[in-house]
Amino acid sequence: MESATYRLKDFSARRLDGQLQSLADFAGQVLLIVNTASRCGFTPQYAGLESLYRGYKDRGFAILGFPCNQFRHQEPGTDEEIGAFCATNYEVSFPMFAKIEVNGAQTHPLYRHLKTSAPGLLGSKAIKWNFTKFLVDRNGVVCRRYAPMKAPQTIARDIETLL
Repeated sequence: MESATYRLKDFSARRLDGQLQSLADFAGQVLLIVNTASRCGFTPQYAGLESLYRGYKDRGFAILGFPCNQFRHQEPGTDEEIGAFCATNYEVSFPMFAKIEVNGAQTHPLYRHLKTSAPGLLGSKAIKWNFTKFLVDRNGVVCRRYAPMKAPQTIARDIETLL
């Protein structure tokens, strides 16, 4: 099966609590998938992401957070520490997954698919930094990639279009 024929439902990932979750559980929802970090200059984006989630979750929208420690080791904690940080500092209630790699030989299969489906600037497939965002439609098709500096609230119009 070629990468282009994959849909979100074809992947699974471990949640922060260690439970394996099929992404098919999010079928029919518009998704924003984000690689996150707790010690990054963009970490305050958690607040904007949570605001988007709370504003649109009742309309079939979810955010999936994937912590990653590949960028200057800005996510060094355990999954338990990451969950506590997100809850305490940003009241994160959207689904958070276990730490993964988004580049290199150990790239999570979901991120291989996201990067192929929505390349970055000049066709780059690499994730350049924390808080790169991917917007996925209700059919599990990757629609758009956003750079880390793109503030969550500026994505609202694109989300509304898909809802």
